[in-house]
Amino acid sequence: MTGRGRARSRGRARRQEPGPPGVRPPQEAAAAPAPRPPPAEGRGRQRSTPAAVSSEDIVHISAGFHQMKLGERGGRRRDVHDEGVNTRQAIEHVKVSKSGASGSAIQLSANYFRIISRPEWVLYQYHVDYKPPMESRRLRSALLFHHDEALGSARSFDGAILFLPHKLHNKETVLLSETRHGEEVQITVTLTNELPPTSPVCLQFYNVILRRILRVLNMQQIGRNYYDPNDPLDIPQHSLTIWPGFSTAILQYEKSIMLNTDVSHKVLRSETVLDLMVNLRQKCGDQRFFEVCAKELIGVVVLTKYNNKTYRIDDIAWDHTPNNTFKKGAADISFKDYYKTQYALDITDGNQALLVSHVKRRGPAGAPPPGPAMLIPEFCYLTGMTDKMRADFHIMKDLSQHTRLSPEQREGRLTRFVTNIQQNADAQAELNTWGLSFDKRLLNVTGRVLPGERIYQGPSMYEYNTWTADWSREMRGVPLISSPALTNWLLFYTRRNLSEAQSLLQTLHRVTGPLGIRVERAVMIEYEDHQESLFSALQYNVGQHTQIVVVVLPSNRKDKYDSVKKYLCVDCPTPSQCVLARTLSKPQALMTVATKIALQMACKMGGELWSVEIPLKQLMVVGIDCYHDTASGKRSIGALVASLNQGMTRWYSKCVLQDRGQEIMDGLKMALIGALRDFVKFNNCLPLRIIIYRDGVGDGMLQSVVDYEVPQIIESVRCMRQDYLPKLTVVVVKKRISARFFGYINGKVTNPPPGTVIDTEVTRPEWYDFYIVSQAVRQGSVSPTHYNVVYDTSGLKPDHMQRLTYKLCHMYFNWQGIIRVPAPCQYAHKLAFLVGQSIHKVPSMHLDDYLFYL
Repeated sequence: MTGRGRARSRGRARRQEPGPPGVRPPQEAAAAPAPRPPPAEGRGRQRSTPAAVSSEDIVHISAGFHQMKLGERGGRRRDVHDEGVNTRQAIEHVKVSKSGASGSAIQLSANYFRIISRPEWVLYQYHVDYKPPMESRRLRSALLFHHDEALGSARSFDGAILFLPHKLHNKETVLLSETRHGEEVQITVTLTNELPPTSPVCLQFYNVILRRILRVLNMQQIGRNYYDPNDPLDIPQHSLTIWPGFSTAILQYEKSIMLNTDVSHKVLRSETVLDLMVNLRQKCGDQRFFEVCAKELIGVVVLTKYNNKTYRIDDIAWDHTPNNTFKKGAADISFKDYYKTQYALDITDGNQALLVSHVKRRGPAGAPPPGPAMLIPEFCYLTGMTDKMRADFHIMKDLSQHTRLSPEQREGRLTRFVTNIQQNADAQAELNTWGLSFDKRLLNVTGRVLPGERIYQGPSMYEYNTWTADWSREMRGVPLISSPALTNWLLFYTRRNLSEAQSLLQTLHRVTGPLGIRVERAVMIEYEDHQESLFSALQYNVGQHTQIVVVVLPSNRKDKYDSVKKYLCVDCPTPSQCVLARTLSKPQALMTVATKIALQMACKMGGELWSVEIPLKQLMVVGIDCYHDTASGKRSIGALVASLNQGMTRWYSKCVLQDRGQEIMDGLKMALIGALRDFVKFNNCLPLRIIIYRDGVGDGMLQSVVDYEVPQIIESVRCMRQDYLPKLTVVVVKKRISARFFGYINGKVTNPPPGTVIDTEVTRPEWYDFYIVSQAVRQGSVSPTHYNVVYDTSGLKPDHMQRLTYKLCHMYFNWQGIIRVPAPCQYAHKLAFLVGQSIHKVPSMHLDDYLFYL
């Protein structure tokens, strides 16, 4: 294949995806300067009206993907499955086997279906050339498809590359066609490649075929997943609608090519953006409307139902209305007339401001990106849940009845999905033409259940119920490993919450004795129920000898909580504990609440609650996570938490604030060096072994972790001493995955027990990876966590790596049970979340050795 042919096969010669009015076609974008982005405060300043694509390019279905071919999935599209990142080959001790051995075997099924192809299946790739050259992709397709007899009916063509399930007689086939105007065109079809089923191009091709089948089933694409708008689940009492759907991906797994599919739900709100804007204007008045509206809408994802496409609102063009015009071809047309003629939609409010969405899709190589899309608020439906809705117990309860599926329900829905494909004649015809089919049953896989851990707490040792993965009952009345005496602490309360504050104080004295925490009476300080009074009381009373501050908050107003945390984490570094008065108002739950508060207070002052046996000596475990702070100009907060002792009970915590686009390890290099120095203070030596769990790695980011972050980590370690070469392991942790596993007990479909490890069949052959189901859930289907060891010089056996990872899931002090990820990852998440949500500044270095953010 020529260089040009390779470039085209990667997607450079492709038809541009249709867009909404306001998006420049790439040819125009190349000729005209890119529009100036509107300023950040939310008022659009774009004076020249952006142009639009031609009406024939506007489509009504599935976000413009109904014509999608393989060439459109080329090099520019981010690979969300991280294909081609081969890390296992560099890790010597797992080249032959990456499977563990400990634990008892368990038979499971997984949400994977094998792809079955006919024997000796090959995909034939051809390059298609036109003489004279044809610019229009539609015309190229029409001219080529006149030759059904020569090519056959099964084909996939992206304008330059043709895929066929059979081989043509000659390596080069010349065809003659004629345009409507009588112009003769010579088409040369040249064989360039014979692709086996496992080739990356074939895997992409399988996914294209699958998307065609989903459209045959009348499902529509929103984002990456497909949903069924014809089977909505309405929740009228909350003005919500749920579209059921599926996430799908066909990839090469350990032994075979398989379809991984999981149930997905899209929550749509019945109100439009215009409805929200009208309500906001009524609530806050004209003076604050622009500011409040921009804060509420910018960053929100909306759905335009006329083409079922989602957009992220990046700005609001207050000086644009539906009466503004844009270029459609050579003529000007108003947005109002465009929607009337194109979609038969009438715009009722001619004065509504337009929404701006910066289109991410790129034009041809070297051309500027297309201009922003201008959207009509009246036609944009809000998607997803607001924080207020998530905090509403009744809304979440009603939603969970439809979305939180039991293992039996989930397995049934997945099986019906594949059955529907097999029973649909059109879908089967499409598969048969390519010689493909799906297995009818979920994949059977053998997992292993790791033995439960012993919990060491103070002088005692106990075991827990491995099915519930919880030891809150077992730890009652058992002294902690260590806890500082609480002799100088403050309790802030309002006058109306005096009784709750006194009840908390009395109950704390009752529960702390058996836990081995010595607590003297707090200094009680009353404050008025407004933010200024609370802030003044903190400033006046908190001193350098104050051990901890407890604040009883009368309501869950975020600004009050934020002011407490900001002052006590940055300006006057002191551990703090906030508790809602409503939480203390239920006498029957007060003992449980007070116990949890006492444990949190002990942690925040440097106490050690419990431990598990960690056989590795001089080991430092590190957790890294990040949070994107939209309130502070989309900055990223990177957090690093590192263990400081053998029992994994003391931790060093540090976070950094970075601008958007900056690599997270740029700032965390110094944090890692700080952790190593702190380890020396605690142990009088550097660690011999460092294991880093990197959470917060998005889809398609694995290559940057391997190429950029790992070398940065190695460089940071070498900064300690030139001859310092500890054994280093870097593990990427992913929670947002589609894999699900189902167990069977007495013939009933259940969740696998906590401690279930899966390291065969559904793992990737090019990775050193495994899944662990570590936690227990009372409702719905349990979600496994995926671990991918991308760098390893430790030589730890896979079995030991899995056991250690599971042990660390026991060490999160804010929950008396096993959690979904290793403790340092969850600590890093909590730190990054606190800074991103409430503080927006780097906490004081005086708090580095405390879990002040729990």
